[in-house]
Amino acid sequence: MVFPEFLNMKTLSEGLKPSNEFFDYIFHKKEMIWMGQNTNHLNHDERIINAIIDSILNHEYCKYPPPEGFKELKRLVLEDLKLNNDEFDNLITAGGTESLYITMQTLLDSEDEIITSDPGYLIIDNFARRFGRVISVSIYNEDCNYKLTPDLVNENITKNTKLISLIDPLNPLGSCYTKSEIKAFAEIAEEYDIYLLHDITYRDFAEKHYLVAKYAPERSFTVYSFSKICGLAGLRVGSLIVPAEFMESVRSSIINDLGTNVLAQRGAIAALKHKNKWVDKVKRRTRKNQKIIKDAVDEIDGAFIPVYPSNANMLVVDIHKTGVRPSDIANYLLKHNIFIREGTYTSRLHGEKYVRVSFSIPKEQVMKFAEKFVSGMKKLSSRSSR
Repeated sequence: MVFPEFLNMKTLSEGLKPSNEFFDYIFHKKEMIWMGQNTNHLNHDERIINAIIDSILNHEYCKYPPPEGFKELKRLVLEDLKLNNDEFDNLITAGGTESLYITMQTLLDSEDEIITSDPGYLIIDNFARRFGRVISVSIYNEDCNYKLTPDLVNENITKNTKLISLIDPLNPLGSCYTKSEIKAFAEIAEEYDIYLLHDITYRDFAEKHYLVAKYAPERSFTVYSFSKICGLAGLRVGSLIVPAEFMESVRSSIINDLGTNVLAQRGAIAALKHKNKWVDKVKRRTRKNQKIIKDAVDEIDGAFIPVYPSNANMLVVDIHKTGVRPSDIANYLLKHNIFIREGTYTSRLHGEKYVRVSFSIPKEQVMKFAEKFVSGMKKLSSRSSR
């Protein structure tokens, strides 16, 4: 099949109408190597699969589930984070994205401000603008170690600041917070009477991770996802963990009041119940894949990885000194059935400098990426130098 010219990466990154056709095209192309959405293709644990199949065979899909999620799953999420269920409550959602939206709707009024980072997960900014104002802070430099720091927050905080967004580890760079930084954010929240949004979607890939909820329990909104480490992205299931006294406010923001997908919840329950049986295998392969990518990037003059090793299952490859545009290498790889993401998806300020590459995929697929990335960059850079 010839790749349709109108479904190019520029169209995708700008969020124009054909983006749905683009994703429909690559989704159904079986040979496509999926390195563009930070999804996990390594966890095929039979216990998860069987739990979903059993739910189908028992025709559970004929019934609506509880609006806030199955009690067992709610309990397992809190246990996974080692949080006290007397102090915290949680809602099962259709993925971390819904959790983010509910947080914005619950906390922000029109005059309120949220501090976010660029690069970052721009959907947070888009949701926040529907309810309040966004203060986006540039963090694409070594001085701040490519992350939003307590010092940067203090420089940008105002009397209208209501919420600080901490993506931890950070999509797209994979930078992660230390314990002292998390404690500093907790102190800022207490001093200014504000809240901390802690998006921990990639938490399980990190070498070490510290929960805001442990240090600022009354000011934390924690976004939890089963999409990445569990490999359940297509089932759309996550959770929002809040201080128990906030649960009534959260309930008033729920749109999906008929509950989250039954099959997704059954798969999520099995994933958490048996997490110790599969999680280390996923993390080991993911970390080894980084080295393959690093070696390939090191072959290209001017290309570099700003945060290495990444604490997530994705990283940024900066190519702005090579003369190759992110859209060109992304399209080159796409023609070889490799899907990566241009930087403009995660940065308004720096997106033309880099591509984002995720790597929770089999080793042989990463090897193919490494080969085609090197050949593509050399070919494209020779053209740009003419």
